[in-house]
Amino acid sequence: MIEFIQTNWSTIMELTWEHIRIVSIAVGFSIITGVPFGIYITQKETLANLVLSVSGIIMTIPSIALFGIMIPIFSLINQGIGFVPAVVALILYSQLPIIRNTYIAIKNVNPNIRDAAKGMGMTTWQRLTRVELPIALPVIMAGIRTAIVLTIGIAAIAAYIGAGGLGVYIARGISTSYKEMVQVGALGVSILAILIDQLMGGIQRGLSIKGMKS
Repeated sequence: MIEFIQTNWSTIMELTWEHIRIVSIAVGFSIITGVPFGIYITQKETLANLVLSVSGIIMTIPSIALFGIMIPIFSLINQGIGFVPAVVALILYSQLPIIRNTYIAIKNVNPNIRDAAKGMGMTTWQRLTRVELPIALPVIMAGIRTAIVLTIGIAAIAAYIGAGGLGVYIARGISTSYKEMVQVGALGVSILAILIDQLMGGIQRGLSIKGMKS
């Protein structure tokens, strides 16, 4: 395996970058949409129950099956395989932990703190940005951390629909019975997930300490 890594180092780095790019775009979009939506549904209990239920159902769909569902849908716009359907599927998977943690974090803000902010004359927007979000941020970050690690793993399956990434080695190695290639692909995904998880864990701990000080 070491010899394989040495021989194919440049390709491994290229596939790793592809993997990071796919995950970054999917999770980035999920953060931009999921956090505001999670905040919004804190005021809409019926909608919150519906959204969390639908998101939970999506999470139960096997990844290879969801990628398969994407193929005929995006074939209508000549994007049946490759980057686009993979990213869309990964967005669907990464939404749940982000929306759920945002919803829970905002809902669990101490009502007394919220009332104190109201008593100080803060507007709804000021309470959200200056009081509720800073307190809720560590829990929201925990959801983002979960979404990233989850997406890194699922993105490996996206190679089966031509999306690239480290999953290419896993898929190609399995089809050709090349165990070293499979091992390198799996090891690359694992190392990437561990490194990102540790990085996000450090950020989360930093935010938690900051939140306690404030």
